[in-house]
Amino acid sequence: MQEYFKNKKVIITGHTGFKGSWLSLWMSMLGAEVSGISISIPTNPSHFELLNLKIKNDIRVDIYNSKKIEDIISRIKPDYVFHLAAQPLVALSYQNPLETFQTNVVGTANLLEALRELKNECIAVIITSDKSYDNLEISRGYHEDDKLGGSDPYSGSKGAAELVINSYTKSFFIENNIRIGVGRAGNVIGGGDWAKNRIIPDAIRSIENEQNLIIRSPNATRPWQHVLEPLSGYISLAINLKNSNENNGQAFNFGPSFEYDYTVQDVLVELKKTITKLNWVVEKTKTFKESTLLKLDCNKAHNLLNWSSTLNFQKTISFTSLWYLEYLNKNKNLKALSENQILEFNRFVKNKKK
Repeated sequence: MQEYFKNKKVIITGHTGFKGSWLSLWMSMLGAEVSGISISIPTNPSHFELLNLKIKNDIRVDIYNSKKIEDIISRIKPDYVFHLAAQPLVALSYQNPLETFQTNVVGTANLLEALRELKNECIAVIITSDKSYDNLEISRGYHEDDKLGGSDPYSGSKGAAELVINSYTKSFFIENNIRIGVGRAGNVIGGGDWAKNRIIPDAIRSIENEQNLIIRSPNATRPWQHVLEPLSGYISLAINLKNSNENNGQAFNFGPSFEYDYTVQDVLVELKKTITKLNWVVEKTKTFKESTLLKLDCNKAHNLLNWSSTLNFQKTISFTSLWYLEYLNKNKNLKALSENQILEFNRFVKNKKK
């Protein structure tokens, strides 16, 4: 893996976010010259800030600003681009639908337009979402060629972004120096996530505030996946595109195996094994309709990229809980902890493939 990225110029948009900060660290460990593009630090605390990561260029600019994005791409001349910058919240998309479409659709178009002007070879992996699919409430896992859609502004913006990616790829990047891949993944967990209205960050905040965590849907299931799982998929996709034009323009699902659909209650019970101060209560006064679980079929990634999820449920929660335990214990060197988790994850991957 290192031979593909050492001394290579890698741009990561959304590098200050949860997934972006982990990817920035991973690329730095591989010896890449990392440049990050983000509008701001999205949360407080922030995994990116806790890492105190020194990268080649830490750029603050809105992905919607087409002129600045074009200037950055033309100046850096990247070998690889990982596009993670997005407005990622469904709730916020209802409050600010236009901003969501500007960031997620026009922002993606701005990046593709900047790449169109690039003269050197570049591999671009663009991250959308499992919400790109039109959720027809089917029990099987969604395949990459299933219908795209979206009933809320966030999902609609991700589906629309895919149409933009597809049209740019077919119009400009088929026989070109630019190769494009699309990664679709769902919600992920792991150390350093501080997003609002997410079960594990909310659990850690409840401990810091010396309060019980209030949960409303203890039996709701989610496709729990550690952040390093889809990131390893994005990296595998980039390497595949570097080696061959065969999968140029293709989309790939990156999700956990179906047997990992555990409940919120299961997650909290497993977390408490490590973080013993965690306590929760179920709020019974309100009932909410639980959405049908959207599953991904990842056979395409397995067959073409030799990728599959690695960590079982217990190890997924263990990685996450150990990181937050160190945070709660005021460990000042969370960068070393994060690096060690990447190294341990890589060992699991290698052992699985033996």
